[in-house]
Amino acid sequence: MRTVLVDFTKKLRDWDGFGVNYVEAAQTRDYFAQPQDYGGFSTLSEAQRQEIIELIFGSDGLKPGLVKMFLDPFHQQQPGPGYRYDRDVIDQATYDHTSSTQWMRYFVREGLSRTRARGDDLQIITTLYGPPGWMTRQRFVRGRDLDPEYKYEVAKYLIAWIVYLRTVEGFPVRYVSLHNEGEDWRRWPLDGSTWDALSHDYNMYWPPEQVADFIGFMREMLDRQGLHDVGITPGETSNWYRFSEFGYADAIVEDARALANIGLITSHGFFSRHVGLGYGDWRSAGIDVLRAHRPDLHAWVTSTGWSRMDAEFIWEVHNNIYAAKVNAIIPWAAVQRPTLWVGGDPNPGTAIRVHEGGHFSVEKGYYFFKQVCRAGQPGMAVTPVRSNDPQVTLIGFANNGTNHPDAFIVTNIAPEPAEMCIQIVGAPSRFTAYRSSETEHYAPLGTFDANAGVLNYAAPAMSVTTFYAT
Repeated sequence: MRTVLVDFTKKLRDWDGFGVNYVEAAQTRDYFAQPQDYGGFSTLSEAQRQEIIELIFGSDGLKPGLVKMFLDPFHQQQPGPGYRYDRDVIDQATYDHTSSTQWMRYFVREGLSRTRARGDDLQIITTLYGPPGWMTRQRFVRGRDLDPEYKYEVAKYLIAWIVYLRTVEGFPVRYVSLHNEGEDWRRWPLDGSTWDALSHDYNMYWPPEQVADFIGFMREMLDRQGLHDVGITPGETSNWYRFSEFGYADAIVEDARALANIGLITSHGFFSRHVGLGYGDWRSAGIDVLRAHRPDLHAWVTSTGWSRMDAEFIWEVHNNIYAAKVNAIIPWAAVQRPTLWVGGDPNPGTAIRVHEGGHFSVEKGYYFFKQVCRAGQPGMAVTPVRSNDPQVTLIGFANNGTNHPDAFIVTNIAPEPAEMCIQIVGAPSRFTAYRSSETEHYAPLGTFDANAGVLNYAAPAMSVTTFYAT
């Protein structure tokens, strides 16, 4: 008999929550000539948009605690002759924060309203998707290299966006991330050209030393704008393997200012089988290196695939939590209009799919994500788990002093059912359960009793079941 265990009396780390990401401009090289809305809200009616907002942020929806917002390259055209290249002078009149962000801001604004209406809140991380082309050596969007003359202009570009989001929109921006997969040097030919890469999204190459330099000097720039509570992250490598093996963690540790100023560890959590990302895994080596010097640091997955929108998606979530040792997970875009992606969408899984013709569908990924997103609310704690079957994994979230119930998630990725004895330590003996599988969509299963701390359960093939303590 399989024996699995979840121990609510012990705490591995605090949990900051699961999140969502709406992507608007992602590939177009000239937004004003060729506008882009990858999320697809622009093609839907207001009633349909509100329905999606309720599905994600409503009291019966996913209930995420985090949101990622991109900063695309189109907020600042080449500055005019009156522009001041002073690192501490930010003139909002030189930036256009609205033209290419209408639907992303709508998504966050409406989501924040729903979240606060039910007594919760959001934490927002904003990521530089790519700087304006004039800030690169190549002088065009998706140029390979930063022109050192404009490094403070890149920082100001980010800071101006944060100020706008906080003061104009009233969004709770808590972290600023320097790049999105900027470690992947193979995406750019040595001459920096991008003519043959229209299927790629934005960014430029960010070597480890450049990342450490930005974390070092940008803290003071944020502080001088009154953004003392906005933490800096080292950007987002494609996976945790690259964060350690490509030298990003070491570069930060070896730079005293960067080590002191880093506010959050970030990376994408993609697995090696995803196309175009090369080899990778969920190792915690880079996180461990930084936490050895800064044990206070949290780590977030800021993008990861939806797998096949099935139980393996949650199996990957388990690995990011227990192998990479993270405190939060935000998958890739939760709302997608995949026909818009040049060359075919490399990450077609999602929660909500927007179709051409003005309609949308709720995908399988929504229901599998719902199993973990509702269970792992901000402020809870990750608990120890064990399983003697590698195809059966557990995720445990203790209430940690919050009003959320203790919860654990059982994932079976085997092609056949799995019977098990679940040992439960430190939680009430009665649980309510919900399940998603190939035929079930967050289906209620009723109540289960743990007799003498043991709950017997048969998990169907390729299923995810969440148990909430009552």
